[in-house]
Amino acid sequence: MPKAPIIRAVVAFIAAVAALPCAAQDYPTRPITLVVPQAPGGGNDVIARILADHMSRLLGQQIVVENRTGAGGTLGTRQAAKSPPDGYTLAMGSTGTMAIAPTAYPNAGYDPRRDFAPIGLIARSAIALVVGPSVSATNVRELIKAAQERPGKLTYGSGGAGTGNHLAGVLFASTAGVKLTHVPFRGANPAITDVIGGHVDMIFSSLPPTLGSIRDGKLRVLGMATMTRSHVLPAVPTIDEAGLPGFEAEQRYGLIAPAGTPAPVIARLNAALREALASPEVIARIASDGAVPMPSSPQEYVQDIDRDEKKWSPVVREAGQS
Repeated sequence: MPKAPIIRAVVAFIAAVAALPCAAQDYPTRPITLVVPQAPGGGNDVIARILADHMSRLLGQQIVVENRTGAGGTLGTRQAAKSPPDGYTLAMGSTGTMAIAPTAYPNAGYDPRRDFAPIGLIARSAIALVVGPSVSATNVRELIKAAQERPGKLTYGSGGAGTGNHLAGVLFASTAGVKLTHVPFRGANPAITDVIGGHVDMIFSSLPPTLGSIRDGKLRVLGMATMTRSHVLPAVPTIDEAGLPGFEAEQRYGLIAPAGTPAPVIARLNAALREALASPEVIARIASDGAVPMPSSPQEYVQDIDRDEKKWSPVVREAGQS
């Protein structure tokens, strides 16, 4: 075999490998798409837009938020997983899509551990037990007592079967030893609207989409599903202290890229993410929506996904979703 073609091939390979760090240093050179696999207005979407605005300035390229809804968030997440691993398609990961959906939807089409390159955690958002005008209970103990007296009569809404709203309700009912009736909707916002209207009794919701209605008096919070009180609603007790010891459920958000995205690009994005989360402006905006920033390394987010999935997959199976 002639040596010249071999030499040229070797030289081309070395040049390509040598160019990778340069390409990462130049990244990004065009706009980035940030896929939010939920509808506009939800907690995932609110935090994504706060972050996209600040990271766009840090990276020197616009981050365009694109909502791709459907199938409990699996549709947009799956599309992101199958995108080119070049750093120009990112996605919002959450407890719903990374820990719950892969068990809840046998055809989710992605593996949260195998198909993504985690960039870093963003924030955690407390889930609140929120009731509407149809509920007379003023605290968690009274609600549990009402559920015991009328098994299956109290209803709770969700953004669909297998979503965080749904599974928090399953966990609550199981822990309290009561029966509640699940009412799924196409997204959390329609469910919240029906709770406000008195057509559904309650919802286990992250704070961003409910905070305005809580402050307006249209919704009432009986408890926060965290082990410490929320800085946004410090007068509201945790569900743990209000009558259901050990109960905890929260949404965790992170930034992910398709598996195979170059490590230097992941490092660049992680650095921008951490810088954004250190900004007083971003901290204040996230906090105003009831969330707490959680900057992390990519590896720490890998571990968090694993822990979250191990917690929620048994709850999914209990709900009969798998």
